[in-house]
Amino acid sequence: MKNKLKIGGNNLLLLITIVLFIVMYGIGCVIYEDKGFGHFQTLLNLLITNAGLICVACGMTCVMLTGGIDISVGSLVGLDCMVMAYGMTNLKWSPAVAIAVVLIIGLVFGAVQGFLIGVLGIQPFIITMAGMFFARGMIAVITTDMVNINNETFAKWADWKLQLPFGGYTNRHGVMMNPFIRMPVIIALLVVVITFIILKFTKFGRSLYAVGGSESSAKLMGLNVKKTKMKAYMLSSLLCSIGGILYCLNSMCGFVAQAKFMEMDAIASSVIGGTLLTGGVGNVIGTLFGVLIKGTIDTLVNTNGKLLSSWSSIAISALLCFFIVLQAVFALVKEKKKE
Repeated sequence: MKNKLKIGGNNLLLLITIVLFIVMYGIGCVIYEDKGFGHFQTLLNLLITNAGLICVACGMTCVMLTGGIDISVGSLVGLDCMVMAYGMTNLKWSPAVAIAVVLIIGLVFGAVQGFLIGVLGIQPFIITMAGMFFARGMIAVITTDMVNINNETFAKWADWKLQLPFGGYTNRHGVMMNPFIRMPVIIALLVVVITFIILKFTKFGRSLYAVGGSESSAKLMGLNVKKTKMKAYMLSSLLCSIGGILYCLNSMCGFVAQAKFMEMDAIASSVIGGTLLTGGVGNVIGTLFGVLIKGTIDTLVNTNGKLLSSWSSIAISALLCFFIVLQAVFALVKEKKKE
């Protein structure tokens, strides 16, 4: 009975997400065929543009699996970008030093939040909201000006392309355009694969599902719930800092309002990808497709050219509500079957 419920509920949510992405992208290819929406590069651009969000959303999924939430991720990404930009431009750090500092910030940030939430038992929303204000405030403490990155090595990393031998097309001038991906895409996809392996095949990953499913049952199983929650927030902030590095590679600058509301995009992507807000259910493959759905909506709105950018937020909010209702329906069905 358990396996049937799993197939009928959890995997069905993932299937719906994947099918929704295929349908939405297919509609875009048909409607905007004359604008090049169907080109393979357009699909790759979704990954290039949202590489940072993919990492952040993977971290958010890990936290949400425990039944928690982290609304500080957008501000942490902004802080990461500012630290890297200010460090490399004003303090003449090398990119390696800047990356190391940012990763350490992520680990420390996550450890503090994880300790307060997991060990002391304070509500995740309150702690991560404090973290959000702290990180956003620290950006302004560093500087309120926009800082552009002028480091040559980092600029070369940002400009690096991997040309693909397939999926090309001939433009109007008769020139063959080969599709390409950038370094952030490769790193983001590696993060997805590694996070998937951690969640699926390690004791820590199974502990996240167990804690989110039922804390009392997890304790009876001998799991250290406090330690598991702390590790979840540390992992989330670490992945967030990796996302910040990728975000910085795309933007090549740091400023106060950078990555504003990114936490909402990460939460929406996780929920649309099938992660339950109550915890215990979800995976990063669904989260990846959740990010792609968000990216597809943004691209459709931009390609149209006549719609306001706010329509993207409206469409995502509608999808978010739809998936929350869908999750509630599956939960009710599951409870009735148990009876």
